[in-house]
Amino acid sequence: MPRLRVLEHWAEAERNQLPLWLPVMLGVGIAAWFMLPDPRAWIAVVLALAGMGLGAATLADGGRVPRMLGMAALLVSAGVLLAWARAESVGAPVLGRPTIATLVADVEGVDRLAARRVVRLMLHPLAARDGRGRALTLPPRIRVSLAEEDAIEGLGAGARVCLRARLMPPAGPVAPGGHDFARAAWFQGIGATGRGFAPVTLLRPAPKAMGLRQRLSARITARIAGSEGGIAAALATGDVGAIDDSDAEAMRRAGLAHLLSVSGLHITAVVGIVMVLTVRLLALWPWLALRVRLPLLGAAAGAVAAIGYTWLTGAEVPTIRSCVAAMLVLAALALGREAMTLRLVAAGALIVLLFRPEALMGASFQLSFAAITAIVALHDHPAMRRWFGPHPDWRWSALRHLAALLVTGLMVELALMPIAIFHFHKAGLYGAMANIVAIPWTTFVAMPLEMIALLLEPLGVAGPFWWLLGRSLGLLLALAHQVAAMPGAVVALPVAPGWAFAAAVGGGLWVALWRTRWRWLGLPMLALGFIAMLLAPTPDLIVTGDGRHVAMVSGKGVALLRDRAGDYMRSALSEMGGADGEPQALADRPGARCGPDMCVTRVERDGKVWRIAATRSGYAVPWRDLIALCQRMDIVIADRRLPPDCRPRWLKLDAPALRRTGGVTIRLGPPQVDMVHRPGDRHPWIEAAATATPPAQS
Repeated sequence: MPRLRVLEHWAEAERNQLPLWLPVMLGVGIAAWFMLPDPRAWIAVVLALAGMGLGAATLADGGRVPRMLGMAALLVSAGVLLAWARAESVGAPVLGRPTIATLVADVEGVDRLAARRVVRLMLHPLAARDGRGRALTLPPRIRVSLAEEDAIEGLGAGARVCLRARLMPPAGPVAPGGHDFARAAWFQGIGATGRGFAPVTLLRPAPKAMGLRQRLSARITARIAGSEGGIAAALATGDVGAIDDSDAEAMRRAGLAHLLSVSGLHITAVVGIVMVLTVRLLALWPWLALRVRLPLLGAAAGAVAAIGYTWLTGAEVPTIRSCVAAMLVLAALALGREAMTLRLVAAGALIVLLFRPEALMGASFQLSFAAITAIVALHDHPAMRRWFGPHPDWRWSALRHLAALLVTGLMVELALMPIAIFHFHKAGLYGAMANIVAIPWTTFVAMPLEMIALLLEPLGVAGPFWWLLGRSLGLLLALAHQVAAMPGAVVALPVAPGWAFAAAVGGGLWVALWRTRWRWLGLPMLALGFIAMLLAPTPDLIVTGDGRHVAMVSGKGVALLRDRAGDYMRSALSEMGGADGEPQALADRPGARCGPDMCVTRVERDGKVWRIAATRSGYAVPWRDLIALCQRMDIVIADRRLPPDCRPRWLKLDAPALRRTGGVTIRLGPPQVDMVHRPGDRHPWIEAAATATPPAQS
């Protein structure tokens, strides 16, 4: 058949690119497990794809295309099983309902967020009692936050403490499209989170007051004050707790937040600096230089530095991924092969997905691999080598290097934009320009200064280098604030549909991973997904799962039901409403009538006036008045159970209804409700929350 022959010719031409799709197909299966609702769907997909794969392999008859399709089906099937197995293997009990407990616990880890004046403890409870002295059974791993002034001396990993805390089950998304902490907590084995209260009694001090990572962070922040010291600590240990919130927000708005998360840039800088220093120093010994391949010794030293840096910074997923990639690059250099290829990127992705498949759903994994894939794919293109390659004239060569940096920055910004829109509901406009300055400055100025300062610190002569490092990071912060303050630096967008994000990612991968002209067939899919994300409809109302917080969205921004909503809730609701400014109070909106306990407002959409009422305090409203109000309203929202006779014209969202739906977003023109909890969803963290019993008492 002519069409089949065309496909076979295409497959033959792309045969060297086929291994790049191994992690992609495995990732499709992992994503499918997270998207599909229950075990019946997972089993059906696994069996169907396995049957298709085996059938295609059996009937291939030597054809490359059937073998490709069969292998793809088997990999997707394996991805579903891999994610399922991982979720079941990490399962742990989850707290059934909020409770206040006095507990004795061993400290597994301490994370100090100096800028927020908070200390987070990861605890393993040994015994717990409620306010009446009855014994409680708590999950084996909980996370508790303490005010900085309540964190006593000797508190660290290995300590045993007694404290009182208010504990809650891990929270799901605030509303559809929000961050699902319950899912992340499930894979970390965290069964409850909460807030601890003073006094905290130390029953057994930690073997060491602070680990190496904490001691190093404390030493750096003692040498450099303010957010500059926090950034220096983040570069060395991955600890971002000492960076002021306003400075961290400026870095995010300027597109420089990736510099605060230890990943490929930092690993590359450390490995490069160590390799160069090792080779230069060993070259001073002529006998060794004549008999040993110094680049091999430099690569070995770089590998040790990469592993040590990864361990020091907490071995998070981006750092592990970067360390794996660095090991592969160093191995390629040792073998005399090309240092950085898409195959190495694919190998790194495959290793991470095999051991931590849940990482695929996080922004960190997606941003890291999207950036490196875009960079390598771009520089593999013949046009880049032709237009921006070396030139005999040093002036033209310098201009070409500068232009290559600009093009690379723009390409990375475009590659990361769909991910930023989907996860953070924001898109930066000037990040590429800022990164052209910030990345070389961090790599060739700040990080070498910090390494020299750390090496000289034991000798007591590092003072000038700490000063220079502080000034260099101050300039980096000044750049971030300057870019963040520019008009239109950030465009806020509402929650994008999942299918649009999948289309944008699929189209981008199709363009990046193939080499023949067929690659350009991915552009329409990429454009469709990207445009759909940009044009995603804005919700009119956002209601959190507890019914306490309601956000009304309009062209003037976001208005909140409760004036005293916390910073996290204000930020989350503003982002999901596609607003970049500070939310205002609903009571200040024209047409809204708000008292201490209720708020009633009117919204006009498509020529229809909608009347909406919501409770805004914990005090009871007289039932007769409430029932009469319900009859006049189209939507009624409450954080408690409403009487059965409360029957609004369209939608009633009280505590029982919101327990079933979770947070919701509502569009009024035409009427549509999206829910956090999908009917029949049986993912382990959903079932654990639904079936968890209250803390056992005796």
